[in-house]
Amino acid sequence: METTTRGWWNGFAGVLIFAGSLPATRVAVLDFDPVFLTVARATIAGILGLWMLLMLRQPRPGREMLPALAVVSLGVVLGFPLLSALALLHMTSANALVYLGLLPLCTAIFGVVRAGDRPRPLFWLFALLGSAFVAAFAAQGTADASLEGGLLMLGACIVCGLGYAEGARLTRVLGGWQVISWALVLALPIMLPLAFWLMPASFSGIRPDAWFGLAYVSLFSMLIGFIFWYRGLALGGIAAVSQLQLIQPFFGLALAAVLLNETVSGSMLLVTLGTVACVAGAKRFA
Repeated sequence: METTTRGWWNGFAGVLIFAGSLPATRVAVLDFDPVFLTVARATIAGILGLWMLLMLRQPRPGREMLPALAVVSLGVVLGFPLLSALALLHMTSANALVYLGLLPLCTAIFGVVRAGDRPRPLFWLFALLGSAFVAAFAAQGTADASLEGGLLMLGACIVCGLGYAEGARLTRVLGGWQVISWALVLALPIMLPLAFWLMPASFSGIRPDAWFGLAYVSLFSMLIGFIFWYRGLALGGIAAVSQLQLIQPFFGLALAAVLLNETVSGSMLLVTLGTVACVAGAKRFA
């Protein structure tokens, strides 16, 4: 299988895993404070990442890589989890998911700025068109979402796009799982003490669903998903593979409807087909 195709399949696997992140976060923040949830998920994933690095005897990254790893930490370990968790206090996960339509565009822009990607002009046409599909879909279902929640999700997409692009650039040198593991380890000296400090006085009132949400975002959203995602971006090109994120909201919406009984518009299928066509076009001209 050629390198680019492997990149797209790895990216698709990452998107499937990430699709459950916002529904799982929505369930978790019903019982957990969003700031505690952010530091707890980073702490759990960081300990696992450190264990993998030690067990597999991975060499430490050079000092010149530390600033880039810090950007990854700020973007995907702290920024997106915290901002999205805060946003979910003001909107349903279905509403939050549609904002992710802007994430591929953010990632592609940072891929050009930070990693030197140079997609053809028609790529940007399909990327903007795909984002427009998602934005139009969002306009139909955000009546119960506050402006504050929308701004928080917008900020989450921007910092996440930067973290994705920077992590993909490092993956070409360190490897996918090593990048997210080192980024988590870099944040661990801050996240671990905060997790103990912000820990609830009692866990007796925490429902099983919230524990499941915490487990999912810690293991899959914070660690396992990035193993596939960063590898996909590095192999297939950041700007190109990032467009797979256009279909992420629709997988997430399906999960929100099935698991959380949240309302999903009947136009979902039509917009999904249009978005998939844009992803195919973006892949063709990347």
